[in-house]
Amino acid sequence: MLIPELPAHLTSLGGAEYKGYIIAFFTITAGISRPFSGRLTDTIGRVPVMAFGSLVCFVCGFLYPLLQTVSAFLLLRLVHGFSTGFKPTGTSAYVADIVPDDRRGEAMGILGLSGSIGMAFGPALGSWLTSLLGLNGLFYASSFLALLSIVILLNMKETLPEKLPFRWQLLKISRRDVFEPAVIAPSLVTFLNSFSFGAVITLAPDFSESLKMGNKGLFFTVFTIASLAIRFMAGKVSDQYGRRPVLRIASLILTIGMLLIAFSDTELTFLLGAVVFGISMGMYSPTAQAWTVDLSHSANRGRALATMYIALEAGIGLGAFLSAKIYQNDAARFQLSFLIISFFSAGAFIYLLLADTHKKQAEEGPNQPVKP
Repeated sequence: MLIPELPAHLTSLGGAEYKGYIIAFFTITAGISRPFSGRLTDTIGRVPVMAFGSLVCFVCGFLYPLLQTVSAFLLLRLVHGFSTGFKPTGTSAYVADIVPDDRRGEAMGILGLSGSIGMAFGPALGSWLTSLLGLNGLFYASSFLALLSIVILLNMKETLPEKLPFRWQLLKISRRDVFEPAVIAPSLVTFLNSFSFGAVITLAPDFSESLKMGNKGLFFTVFTIASLAIRFMAGKVSDQYGRRPVLRIASLILTIGMLLIAFSDTELTFLLGAVVFGISMGMYSPTAQAWTVDLSHSANRGRALATMYIALEAGIGLGAFLSAKIYQNDAARFQLSFLIISFFSAGAFIYLLLADTHKKQAEEGPNQPVKP
């Protein structure tokens, strides 16, 4: 709901040159908080971690109207990032606890589908609410929805078998809590593909405005609806044919989508790029989550997911920052920004292609001499 309107809001505060920080600052604290949310998910339980993430959203919605300077706004974006640092980690672990292993991809697809429904209607709804109630009305509406999330969580049964009461010592993080080596492959793919998402959510509102589109949230709505159409099926396909083949195709489609966006000069081509971008996101997101859970031990599930989400936030934040630096509030530089960012998803495709080739060679073993 907030993303399409935040660049204009920051500009009105006198911070037009800091647009790239809207997402980058959010993802900094989201990434920093991942080891803590992973550790707490594996100790005090999945539900409390989810509830804390929703609570941050609830509080921040009320603070945005009160903070009217650029520095205060950016500080609040840092605080708001704790919501994404906690909520998805607990949610993914909760879902992994309650579904059978052979339907994990399908379950992650359903989870992503639920989130995408909100993301599909949120941006367009946010722009509409802003025109109807003003920006403060938008912020208060976001708080109300976060409150509904908390109410739902209060009625959910905890799935962690032996949870511990919270104590401050649990916040002491070691190197093991920051990184789970078993999930380095899905984390690397997630990191490279996330650059595109960071660039899109940073530049799409301004790109929409340059194309004279009335609703700056329309691009987000189109790409999330496209994501909805593919998420559930992609998860099931990855259960049947494997995670890496699906991720390889998703990375290739993502690269094509970024190129389409880069060369868009009309609303139609821009929205076509949104469709292709959404399809790739719908394929990649649930599959990467399922692959991460596949490679993790149940006792370290929160830590493994936190590692993958750290990679996600790092990619989004760097993609947002880099694309904004290239863009420099100059519409003539949109194409260059998206072209450069497309190299990262192309890198994910090449990595998965080489990984599959290496695996195939390892399975076949050394070449045997041909018998006469």
